[in-house]
This record gives sequence, structure tokens and C-alpha cells, in this order.
Amino acid sequence: MANSRSTTGTSMRDSESTTSGRAPMRAKVDAVSLLKTDHRAVDALLKQYESAHDKEKESIAQQICAALKVHAQIEEEILYPAARDTLDEDDAELVREADIEHATIKEWVTKLAATSPDDEHYDAMVKAIGEYVRHHVKEEETELFPKLKSSDLDLKALGAELAARKAELSGDSEAS
Repeated sequence: MANSRSTTGTSMRDSESTTSGRAPMRAKVDAVSLLKTDHRAVDALLKQYESAHDKEKESIAQQICAALKVHAQIEEEILYPAARDTLDEDDAELVREADIEHATIKEWVTKLAATSPDDEHYDAMVKAIGEYVRHHVKEEETELFPKLKSSDLDLKALGAELAARKAELSGDSEAS
């Protein structure tokens, strides 16, 4: 995938989706802003879970899992390849670490989805996922994102690509 990425940070898939009308284009937002908005949404769901009644928890946990799956996928498919292409070798280590953190989060999300809310460890699993996600978010926002902002990466174009793919994965797309 890295080889299909142009110097502006867009890929063939981006130009196809924006010209075909398959995915509705949202207002131009840069990649970092879009991802930070996702981070805040997941954090809000985690806080909502902490104060929810037992009857509400499963639904909120499912929302957390769905949001994390989509967010991880757009970062892995679009952001991380662009970051690898843009950053020097030392800074690319941040992306390799993020890959490992994503693998762990996805493993825990899969395990949570297969666990009954009646399981005595259910709340602890959601809490552990939340703590790990918050650690991951802190590293992205304080280390990776500032490096991307100071690079020559076209964050607006990348944001458009992320938004289109997110809409597609979330079912907000007109594509079937």
C-alpha cells in the first residue's frame, strides 16, 4: 500500500471515492483533528460506561468496541502507512509501537465481544481496555501527531481519506 501513496498523502482509493460520490465527503478536516475527535468520543463512551447502570453497560461496551475497531482500521490502513512514508527511521518507531498497541487492543476487544456481561471479569475487561486505550491515545497525541504536523504530509488530504474510509466502515457510505 505504501507504494500507491503519492507525496500528498492521498492514495488511489481516495481519489476514486471522492470522484465517484460513493462516500459522502465531510467538511475538510485534517487527519489529526479527525483522529483526536475519535479519541474524545471513545473516552466519553468509557466514562459513560463507568457511570452506567448494569442494563446499559453491554450496549455501551458494544459501542466502544465498534468505535475502536473502525478507528484502528483507518489508522492502520491510511494513517500509519502515510506516517511510515513521511517520518524518518527513528520517528517511524512510534508507528511500530502503535501497531503493537493496536494488536493488543483488538485482541482485548475481540475477547470482550465474546464475553457475557454477566461474567465477573466483564467490567474489569472494559476498564483495562480503557486504560490501555488512554495510554495509546496519549502517546499518539503527544508524540506521533506533533511529528506529523511538522512534516510535509498533506493532513487535509489525509483527513479526507480517513473520513471517507471511516464512513464506509461505519455504514454511513452509500457504497454497498
